[in-house]
Amino acid sequence: MDLEKVRDLDAGNMRDALGIEIIEYTPERVVAKMPITWMVRQPFGRLHGGASVVLAETVATAGTYQFIDMEKQGAVGLDINANHLRGVSEGYVRGVATPLHVGKRTAVWDIKVIDDEDRLICSSRATIAIIDRPQEHKNTAPQV
Repeated sequence: MDLEKVRDLDAGNMRDALGIEIIEYTPERVVAKMPITWMVRQPFGRLHGGASVVLAETVATAGTYQFIDMEKQGAVGLDINANHLRGVSEGYVRGVATPLHVGKRTAVWDIKVIDDEDRLICSSRATIAIIDRPQEHKNTAPQV
């Protein structure tokens, strides 16, 4: 999957709502940036930890798309942890994901969320499940 296809895949969902844009997309590294706006701040004006986690899972899931057959499989978050190390209130943050393991059923990613000054904001690890896409369901109700 190329960068344009992965950008189109998430169109109209949380990634778009938070302004997350994937800017680098290779099997070795996926990078996305997210603006720090009112939508991602907590009550004290700093980046909400949950927004960092959304960014982390976004880059890990998008990165996993490169290793699967998108016609037959999907990639979904299975587990994620995050250590929030520094606050930031303005500018952009970037999620930088590198794969630690890619198998037949899971992918494990190391994600660093960094600010405009390359300071570490959040360190995260995500496990992405590689699932089979369900068959199309047809209406099987009896005709009356």
